[in-house]
Amino acid sequence: MIKSMTGFGRCEIVENDRKITVEMKSVNHRYLDINIKMPKKLNFFEAAIRSELKNYIQRGKVDIFITYEDYTESNICVKYNKDLAAEYLKYLKQMSEDFSLDNDVRVSVLSRYPEVLCMEEQTIDEEELWKLLSRAVKGAAEGFVATRIKEGENLRDDLVSKLDGMLAHVEFITARSPDIITEYRQKIEDKVRELLGDAQVDESRLLTEVTIFADKVCVDEELVRLRSHIEMTRGNLLQGGSIGRKLDFIAQEMNREANTILSKANDLEISNRAIELKTEIEKVREQIQNIE
Repeated sequence: MIKSMTGFGRCEIVENDRKITVEMKSVNHRYLDINIKMPKKLNFFEAAIRSELKNYIQRGKVDIFITYEDYTESNICVKYNKDLAAEYLKYLKQMSEDFSLDNDVRVSVLSRYPEVLCMEEQTIDEEELWKLLSRAVKGAAEGFVATRIKEGENLRDDLVSKLDGMLAHVEFITARSPDIITEYRQKIEDKVRELLGDAQVDESRLLTEVTIFADKVCVDEELVRLRSHIEMTRGNLLQGGSIGRKLDFIAQEMNREANTILSKANDLEISNRAIELKTEIEKVREQIQNIE
């Protein structure tokens, strides 16, 4: 099977008053580019998330959005900073002595001083949290891959259809090419007779001219290579796997052969077919850009 480089996946898991949501989407890219947006408290798991995703994705620009909500109250506690409170009291006492003021500090007042009492989140059980997060990542990745496979199947069918059309053009040019030589020979003979009347035609000279012409317009090698590229592309599409880069290279080679055929063409029908070939190859190249 082949995969498209565009896809979407989402997974939400709620467990033990915690909810994790993972969303993934991707577009075409030459290499694998993963961009993760998630809460700071989950940053510790970024390397593990990237490692896990490489089991599902080989190529594409992938954006991942992770949200985390904790509905428990037990993970928040009040912290009393005794040393800081003592520092405040020491300087308040010194101020009282320096300025001859009453030291009327009460506990209720001291507790409001910055950082004497503060809310602190308790340490998260990283192993337990990773189990929850990894399940969400895997669930989103599996859905993501499923959409890529479905679109990849549509791409494969469309590309195979286009390859069949290209092969038809190749077969036409292959069948038409010998006729050009015959027609050229007849054209020269008719021209010579028109100019010389009933004079004897120099067969050796005529053969030389036809041979030179045949060598200039011969596209046999290009047609063989082009047919081979088409069949190779078809074989890779049916075999599947991560073949996008390979197919892109083959498409470049097909375009090079089509350009050569068009440049050598000395016949309107072959020229038209070569142009059609180039058009189809360009369509194939555009589609291949979507394959992983």
